[in-house]
Amino acid sequence: METPLINGFSGDHREIIAADGEYRPATTLREWWSIFCIETVKLWRIGGPIAFNIVCQYAVNSLTNIFVGHLGDIELAAISIAQSVIGTFTFGFMLGMGSALETLCGQAYGAGQIHMLGVYMQRSIIILFTSCILLLPIYLFATPVLKLLGQESDIAELAGNYAILIIPQLFSLSINFPTSKFLQAQSKVDVIAWIGFVALLVHATLLWLFIYTFGWGTSGAALAFDITNWGLAIAQLVYVVGWCKDGWKGLSWAAFNEIWSFVRLSIASAIMLCLEIWYMMSIIILIGHLDNAVIAVGSISICMNVNGYEAMLFIGLNAAISVRVSNELGLGHPRATKYCVYISVFQSLLIGLLCMVIVLIAREHLAIIFTSSKDMQQAVGDLAYLLGITMVLNSVQPVISGVAVGGGWQALVAYINLGCYYIFGLPLGIILGYVAKLGAKGLWLGMIAGTSLQTLLLLIVLYKTNWNKEVEVTNERMRKWGGQDFEIEKSKADGLIPFENSMP
Repeated sequence: METPLINGFSGDHREIIAADGEYRPATTLREWWSIFCIETVKLWRIGGPIAFNIVCQYAVNSLTNIFVGHLGDIELAAISIAQSVIGTFTFGFMLGMGSALETLCGQAYGAGQIHMLGVYMQRSIIILFTSCILLLPIYLFATPVLKLLGQESDIAELAGNYAILIIPQLFSLSINFPTSKFLQAQSKVDVIAWIGFVALLVHATLLWLFIYTFGWGTSGAALAFDITNWGLAIAQLVYVVGWCKDGWKGLSWAAFNEIWSFVRLSIASAIMLCLEIWYMMSIIILIGHLDNAVIAVGSISICMNVNGYEAMLFIGLNAAISVRVSNELGLGHPRATKYCVYISVFQSLLIGLLCMVIVLIAREHLAIIFTSSKDMQQAVGDLAYLLGITMVLNSVQPVISGVAVGGGWQALVAYINLGCYYIFGLPLGIILGYVAKLGAKGLWLGMIAGTSLQTLLLLIVLYKTNWNKEVEVTNERMRKWGGQDFEIEKSKADGLIPFENSMP
C-alpha cells in the first residue's frame, strides 16, 4: 500500500522523501521548509474536515444554549449546567472510550491491516453501548446530584428534567464515535465534514420550530438535540456500510476477540480524556457555590462556549495528528512521526496566539449573541483576559494529547493529567477562589496553572520520546491483536512473500 498522503508531492519535495515514504534526515533550512510544507498539507488535509465536523457538532450544543438563553437567565443557566456538567461528563467518557479505536484503526491502516478496521469498529460499538447503560443513572438522578453539588434548586430541577429528555442522545454516541474514528483512520474525512454541516442546519431548523413556533421551550430543545445527534450517527453508519468496502466486511464474531484488551485500552483513553474535560467542567460546579450564582455560572458558561469553538478546532487537529502518528508508526517511519509532531505543535501555538488576540479585541461584545442581559455581558467582558490565556494553552495541549492517542500512551497521560489537574490545579483554584476571595477569577487561575504544568510535562515527554522504540511497540501491538494476517501483510510489504503466493 502507498504511504498515506505522501503521493502528490514532486520536484524539490521529492528529494527529502525516501523510496519507502520515510523522510531523509533534514540538515538545511531548505529541507526543513520542504518538510514543513508537506506536513502542513497532510495535517490540514485530514484535520481541516475533522475540525469542521467537530465545530459543527459543538455548534449544535452552542445553538441550543443560544436559543434557550433568550428564554431567560434561569433557562440559560439550567441548560448550560445540564450540557456542561452532565453532558460533558458523559461526552468526555464516551469520546475517551472511542479514542482507543483511533489508536488501533490508525496503526492497523498504516500496517496494511485494512480488513481489521471494521472488526475494531464493531468491538468499539459493543463497548460504548454497554458504557451508555452504565452511565444512565447520571441522567436519571441528575437533579439530586446537582443539588448535592450545591446548585440552586430551580436550576437543578430544570437541568435534571432536561438531562432525562436527552438520554437518547447519549446512546447515539455509541454509533457516532466508532464510525467517525473508522473513517478518520483512512483519511475519509470529507464525508464527515458534510454530514456535520447538514446536521447543524437541521438542528437550527428544529430549534426554531420546536422552541419558537411550537412553544415547547426547553423540552423542544431536548427533542431537537436527540433527533440531530441520531441523524448524524445513522448517516455515518450508512456511509461506512454502503461505501467503505475495504474496511467493512460485514458483521463478524471476531469483534468479541481480545475484547478485554480493547476494554483496558478504552478505559485508559477514557480516563486520559475525561480528566481533561471534567477539569474544565469542575469550574462550573465550583462557581455555582459563589454569590449571585446565576450571573457567575452564566458568564463562565458563555466563556467556555467561546473557548469551546477553539477547543473543537484543536480537537480536530488532535484527531488529525493522531491519524498521522498512528499511520506513520504502523508504516514503521519514526522520523516522519517525529517531524509531523513538532510541526503540528508549532502551528497550533501560532493559531492559539491569534485566537487570544481576537478575544481580547472583541471582549466587550463576546456575550451579545448568547444573552440580552447587560450584567451578563459585563461579567463575560471581565473574564476575557483569562479566556485569552486559556485559548493559548488549549491550542498546544490537545495536539499533544492526539500524539498520545496515536502512539497508545493513554495511561501515561492519564497519570500526568491526574497530578497536574486534581492534585495541583484544582486545589490551587479553590484556595484562590474561596480563601483569597478572588471568586470566579481565582478558580479559573487555578485551572490555568494546572493546564500550564500539564502542557510543560507533555512537551518534556515528547522531547524524550524514542520514536524507533515506538515503532517496535506498534508492531508488537499489531502482532498481538491482528494475529497471523499481520505477519502476512508485513512479509508482503517487506518482499519476503510474493503477493500471488500469500493466500492461504
